Amino acid sequence: MENNPIVDVIIPAFNEENSVGNVVNDIPKEIVREVIVINNNSTDKTAINAINAGATVLEEKNMGYGNACLKGMDHVAQKEIKPDIIVFLDADYSDYPEEMIDVIQPIIEQNMDMVIGSRALGNLEKGAMTPQQIFGNWLATFLLKLFYGVKYTDLGPFRAIKYDCLIALGMKDKTYGWTVEMQVKAAKQKMKTCEVPVNYRVRIGFSKVSGTLKGTIGAGYKIITTIFKYL
Repeated sequence: MENNPIVDVIIPAFNEENSVGNVVNDIPKEIVREVIVINNNSTDKTAINAINAGATVLEEKNMGYGNACLKGMDHVAQKEIKPDIIVFLDADYSDYPEEMIDVIQPIIEQNMDMVIGSRALGNLEKGAMTPQQIFGNWLATFLLKLFYGVKYTDLGPFRAIKYDCLIALGMKDKTYGWTVEMQVKAAKQKMKTCEVPVNYRVRIGFSKVSGTLKGTIGAGYKIITTIFKYL
């Protein structure tokens, strides 16, 4: 990997008008070619605020985290010059986008294939994750170690992956199982992966997943079934 890789960023966003601009603005522009925000059927000013912050905005009407990520990947695939690295980042400003340099560093310096930003290893602000999120992460990473022999501490959405490795994974999940599908498939393909600590703060606005009982149960069910799906 060269010292100045081409990096594109994919940010799924659903009704994040109060935070998406902050996320885009805090991304270190000197290392990023394009910031791609996928407006996932928002009913607020998410799209215009992302555009005003300098992002490319794509529209994806089919709801789902995975659907949004796949839309971003389709956009990148049309580029004449493909990126070296894709970074995935949430639009709610719970992550610190300026830490992107730390997340991609193991790919550049150690030739890692994928890097997960671990909230469990970083500074977790009080209230940033619900108890059910913390337990769900523990259970999912325990199962990943048990069945796939890989050691993770988090399914954190802030992550970086070599573009050719991302394509090789053949990502399919359209909803909550996206992050764990990536980690499961990387394990099955014996990719070189690691974690780096990332800090995590209380998000701006209301979580559509952990903020509701339906969302929490739905996400938990999808994550667990995805782990067993690829055994």
